[in-house]
Amino acid sequence: MVELEDFSEKINDAEIGDPQLQIPSELPVLPLRDIVIYPFMIVPLFVSRDKSIRAVDEALSQNRMIMLVSQKDLDKEDPEQADLYKVGTVAVIMRMLKLPDGRIRILIQGLSRAKVESVDSSGNYVKAGLTPISEPLAPANSLEVEALVRNVRGSMERSANLGKNISPEVLAIIANLEEAGRLADLSASNLELKVEDAQSVLDISDPVKRLRRVNDLLSKEIDVLTVQQEINTQARADIDRSQREYFLRQQLKAIQSELGEGNELFEEIEQYREKIFKAKMPEAAEDEALRQLKKLERMHPDTAETATLRNWLDIMTELPWSKSSKDNLNLKKAERILDEDHYGLERVKERMIEALAVRKLREKPKGSILCLVGPPGVGKTSLGRSVARALNRKFVRLSLGGLHDEAEIRGHRRTYVGAMPGRLIHAIQQAETNNPLIMLDEIDKVGADFRGDPSSALLEVLDPEQNSTFRDNYLGVTFDLSNVMFMTTANVLDTIQPALRDRMEIISLSGYTEEEKLEIAKRHLLPKQIEENGLEKGDIKFAKSALMTIISQYTQEAGLRQLEREIGKVCRKVARKKAELDDDFERVNITAANVKDFLRAPKIFPEEALKQDAIGIATGLAWTAVGGDILFIEAIKTKGKGKLQLTGQLGEVMQESAQAAFSYAKARAGELGINDEDFENFDVHVHIPEGAIPKDGPSAGITMASAIVSSLSHRAIRKDVAMTGEITLRGNVLPVGGVKEKILAARRAKIKKVILPAPNERDLEDLPQEVMTDLTFVFVENVREVFAEALLDRKQPKSSKAKG
Repeated sequence: MVELEDFSEKINDAEIGDPQLQIPSELPVLPLRDIVIYPFMIVPLFVSRDKSIRAVDEALSQNRMIMLVSQKDLDKEDPEQADLYKVGTVAVIMRMLKLPDGRIRILIQGLSRAKVESVDSSGNYVKAGLTPISEPLAPANSLEVEALVRNVRGSMERSANLGKNISPEVLAIIANLEEAGRLADLSASNLELKVEDAQSVLDISDPVKRLRRVNDLLSKEIDVLTVQQEINTQARADIDRSQREYFLRQQLKAIQSELGEGNELFEEIEQYREKIFKAKMPEAAEDEALRQLKKLERMHPDTAETATLRNWLDIMTELPWSKSSKDNLNLKKAERILDEDHYGLERVKERMIEALAVRKLREKPKGSILCLVGPPGVGKTSLGRSVARALNRKFVRLSLGGLHDEAEIRGHRRTYVGAMPGRLIHAIQQAETNNPLIMLDEIDKVGADFRGDPSSALLEVLDPEQNSTFRDNYLGVTFDLSNVMFMTTANVLDTIQPALRDRMEIISLSGYTEEEKLEIAKRHLLPKQIEENGLEKGDIKFAKSALMTIISQYTQEAGLRQLEREIGKVCRKVARKKAELDDDFERVNITAANVKDFLRAPKIFPEEALKQDAIGIATGLAWTAVGGDILFIEAIKTKGKGKLQLTGQLGEVMQESAQAAFSYAKARAGELGINDEDFENFDVHVHIPEGAIPKDGPSAGITMASAIVSSLSHRAIRKDVAMTGEITLRGNVLPVGGVKEKILAARRAKIKKVILPAPNERDLEDLPQEVMTDLTFVFVENVREVFAEALLDRKQPKSSKAKG
């Protein structure tokens, strides 16, 4: 049962706000949450805390006065003095209503400000010692007060116009209220201020300062309300505009229907739907395309996302999901095409014909990925184009040199502005078949940075077990790359990621011999350059000796690019002569004698074998990025204390090889015919000429050992012997790489005998027959065998004077 008690008749209205009203020095305290009560405010309050209910009961049993103080922390259940503000409002309870759930509802009216001096919360209710704060009168006839009053009135009215919930009755009271203090309190109580801001108004007893503070708060509130109204107006305008466009569009659609005109968007949607079914996509890709098409159908035609969806649908429908080119399975024809385009390269051609044979026997084999590794200019990229022609497949070349962004392989997500598919999907779209030959050029030059590692993205692409479900980020669906034939090229293997290298079958392309370069020049380079320079076949004739002169004296490379440039230079000079003479022009014959008239003085001075046997000078063989070269290693002993000095810009590995050779000589001094005292009285200086060129690697080990032993034992080294091999402290000779290039360099230098490690004998299988005929090979397992072949006996004549 609800019990209502009314005390409003027990207190005279004239007493409220009376300065003479007696306020006790101690009153029960009602802590307030999230509200601040000002004098003269009439506010209903719900009271639920036990101490607060007992405080109300105590106030009603006395003089119905109670101290209202706001809490600093709203979550505090039993606030202490530190949790309450120092200034509150003394109020009188006008009515009380007891609710069934135990709470009470009271109607209170503020009487006066009061300062809390002390708080006692130890009893059944909180009580406080307080000091009433008397409010001074505002200055009469003050211009500032009048201005503030008008400002506050105007601001309150403007707030109401901007949407602030202020009742017309309050606005009427404010319009007729002249007293500055009461105007400030009434305005603040209707602004829905934060507790801190509302309390700051209550703390000020001076009416003018209080009114100024309220005026500041009102200005801030009006700014917020103005921005809020602008946002609402803009949102409403957007909604109205969208509705208006919708209705107009519906009307336009109805008009077009009446006129019998087709809807452009509808026609576009139908075209896309027809393309999707025509593309014969896999089920998952087709479902996704149709889902995106429905999304496009519901969208506004002019939005930015519509353009993105159109681009996506264009790419999806243009991809050759089911379109393949028919492979040429005629092995003889394929072999003939490969021979037409390239001279030599038998291993690569053989591997291609094998792949074609497997394809003929099995419809969809999982072939390996071929990686062609070799120096620049040996024909790696052009070989891929030739293989595509032999297989009757489309050829697409992707240059990976300098690639840093993983998105170049996998594509960008469609959420990004300017997103596009990766290079692989773009290449397949360009090829217009799903089984082209894609040449991944310069795979050893792929980089990595904060944008990702493209090499890791290529792991999936180049794995036959995984690439059937390759997912491009832009497409969002899988595309089968298992029909694509991938070939890659590289100059070196060291920079290729090991996991990526493991997925590829490595085929090494070594440099060409002079005979091979001559044949390629006659078959391919000469006709190409004659045509490119506007000449006819009868305008110029190259003698074989002229081509050999250009190869040996104007180029030094493993490939053919420089040779082609030099031939092109000769053709351009002949073309100029033909253009100047017109009808008087006669065929120009290029011979070894007149090559320098076209190309000026020779650029290359090839290293040649030593003219005489010499002490302390050994001929080594080196591998470079442009082929092989010979290397002279000089050793001399000088007065000293048995130290080894190394010069010629040698790398760490090469220096360690020299130390190993020197230590071996010291350990086997007696066996090698070296005086033991020489290691105490002489230093050994090893030098490799061409000091400006850095040199490194272990393959010069036996060469340095031969030079050191020759110098210390006074035994000459044969002038026509070159060698390569790594040496150990026990004198074992270990295998080395780059054998073909080194042997070709030895043949160019007119060396007669080459000493190689025994395990490298298998590397001679790929050498041309003319090289095998011109050179004698000795295979060794221990450095003693090297000394037996390379060092002359002391009894034979020897000379320290050498020229090389």
